[in-house]
Order: sequence, then structure tokens, then C-alpha cells
Amino acid sequence: MSEREAIFRNSFIANSQVILLTIEPSFATRCVHAGEGHNPYGTHATPIYQTSTYVFESAEQAAATFSGGPGYRYIRSAPNTPTHAAFIDKISSLEGGEAALAFSSGMAAETAVLLSHLAAGDHLVSANVIYGGTYGLFSTLFPKFGIEVSFVDTTEMESVSASLRENTKMIFLETPANPTMAVSDIAAISRIASEAGALLVVDNTFATPYFQRPLQLGADIVVESCTKYIGGHGDLLGGVAVASEELIQKMKRPSLLAGGTMGTHEAWLCLRGLKTLHLRMERHQENAMQLARFLQYHPKVEKVNYPGLACHPQHLVAARQMSGFGGMLSFEVKGGVEAGRILMNRLKLCSLAVSLGSVDTLVEHPASMTHAVMPKEMREQLGIADGLVRVSVGVEGIEDIVADLEQGLDGI
Repeated sequence: MSEREAIFRNSFIANSQVILLTIEPSFATRCVHAGEGHNPYGTHATPIYQTSTYVFESAEQAAATFSGGPGYRYIRSAPNTPTHAAFIDKISSLEGGEAALAFSSGMAAETAVLLSHLAAGDHLVSANVIYGGTYGLFSTLFPKFGIEVSFVDTTEMESVSASLRENTKMIFLETPANPTMAVSDIAAISRIASEAGALLVVDNTFATPYFQRPLQLGADIVVESCTKYIGGHGDLLGGVAVASEELIQKMKRPSLLAGGTMGTHEAWLCLRGLKTLHLRMERHQENAMQLARFLQYHPKVEKVNYPGLACHPQHLVAARQMSGFGGMLSFEVKGGVEAGRILMNRLKLCSLAVSLGSVDTLVEHPASMTHAVMPKEMREQLGIADGLVRVSVGVEGIEDIVADLEQGLDGI
């Protein structure tokens, strides 16, 4: 048992008055209890420490704190309050990491990870199917800092290996990928990265640690947009990076200097959201599977992308590395962009909106919305057709979700 596990076990026993735990607490139990022992006042819920700074008891204590002396003191807010500490401990426990950093958005987390571990002259290998914002970051901003980026098909190991150079320092991928739901073999790519002396960074936003734990599969760093399933209710912006203590320590100073740290209220909302992550993800997945099966046989649907379907090209990879297939899917309607427009304009229950992972069902058109930054030729090559519709399946009654999409498709 690691020191972190021992500390958590003792904290769990003390907080919940359990006499003895002989095994590691379950994922569901850690969702509720991990990281919750950070306040000395006995409050049942972790408080929001709404302060911008902390008072030192003496000049000597302040000097010792800033010089890295023994003991630990909170210095100033964002991201350094007991509220942040509780969230960081909880998400680290769930992802299976040693430490974490919280950020103002998923993009801030990605930027901090890459700028902390890459420098001018380094080469980054990225999956070619990724979130549009990430693509924009890699294709337009990073080259200005002298960082070279290659976009490759990370579902093909030969392509990943062939893309490596002597200066390759990092491989980045999303799995399942946004919006095609392509699945990359994390363990296999981890071996390739390790042999090349490169870090493997995995965006785990779609799967969450409930369905997939990349660190256990060999990834070095996991990033997530907390805006999505971690918060779970569509009411916050945030991001997180989880890794070993060594890698996180390397990121702390650059992250503070860049300024994209998570606010205290957002940390509290993430902490609250994680308490029900296991419950929500089960319902998201249950609904997504039923919706995918309905769409699969609809005469006006050309194709359905969902890792849980046996026809998905990486279904076996997903079944091997994930404990479930998640709540995201996409499908291509016959008739292209005009058919997609008609469908979305007819929806009544499902909301036309970007983002994902909320308790309500969200529908969007990647070609004109989240992935509009990509050239049309590139989108088509990657399977992001003009008629592709992405669905973040909510936790409503599945019969209502199906009925809404059915009446929408009837109008095409």
C-alpha cells in the first residue's frame, strides 16, 4: 500500500467511523469520501475558502514558506486553498495518480502541460482527431514558440511509430476522440512513447476515470476538461492535469506564472460533481447505448460512431481498456449539412449547444461549430463529414431522448 493510499484509508476510517477496511475503497466510495478531510472545523461539506490570500504569523514564517522550508502553509488563493486541496486529492485518487493541478479550463490545463514539458525545437506528435480548440492550439500557437507538431492517426500503431523523430518529446491523444469516437490503444502507444523517451499525454474527458484510467495503462499525464463530466451540470469551467509527483512539480511554477489556475468556487463545484460521477456515468452510458442502437437502424442515418457497438472499428480496443463506453456518440445523417440543420432545428428536448457531459442532452454540428477551425478537406479526411451530428447523451428518460431525435429525423 502506498503512503497516499494509507493516508486516505486512515482519513476515510476517521471521517466515516468505519472500524476496519481490509481492501482499497471502491471507486464509488472514493467519489464520495476521498479528499474530504481538509477542514479543522468539523463541517460536513468541504467549505469554500473564499479568500485571495492568507495571513502569516510572523515574518520568519513567511520567509521560510517562500524559501521552501519545512511544513506547509497556504499562501494565496488559486489554486492554493483547502477547497482546491480537497478536489485535487479526490481527482488524483480517482485517476490513480500521485498529484494533480487544477486550471481555469481544459485548454489551460493542456497549455500548461505542454509548455512545462516542451521547448523550442521539440517535436510533438498529436492525434489527428482531437477537439477543435486543441487543434487550433497545436496548429497556430505552438509553432510560434518553435514547437513542431505532427498530426497522425493514433489508431494505427505504424503511423505513430513512423511519425517519431529524434526530437520527439511528447505524444498527445484523445480517446475516445472528439467527435468521431475513434479509440487509440493507450498501452501500445505508451510502449512506443517509452522507447522513444517521450511523454504520453491522454485527454480522458470523454471517458472520465470511471470508465478509463490512462495512468494505469502507461500514460504519463492525464488531462481532463472539468467543464464536462467532472462538474457534470454545465455550470462551471475548469481543467485538471494528473500525473506523478515529479511531473506535477515540474508544472507548478509555469502554471502559476501563466495564471490559468482554477477559482475556489469552481474547485468546490468540481468537488461536488465528483460525488455523483459514478452514478451519472452509468446512466449516461446506458442511455447512449440505447440511443446508438436506435440510430444504427434508422433509414435516414448513414453511420453511427459509438465504441459500444460491435461495428465500431476499435470496439475490441475499447472493450479491453475501458470498463464502459461512455455517454458520447456521433452519427452521420443522409443529406449532408442541410439534413443536419433540419434535424437540429426540429429538436425540442435536446439542446443545440457546444460542450458536453451535462445531465441534459446536448446536440451540436462539428463541421460548423466545434471543428470549424479545421479546413474542410481535413475534416472530411478525418471522418468529420458535413452531416455529422455529435450527441452528449444526458440522463433524461431514454424514451424521451429517442422520441425527440426520431421526430427530428422525420423532418429530413
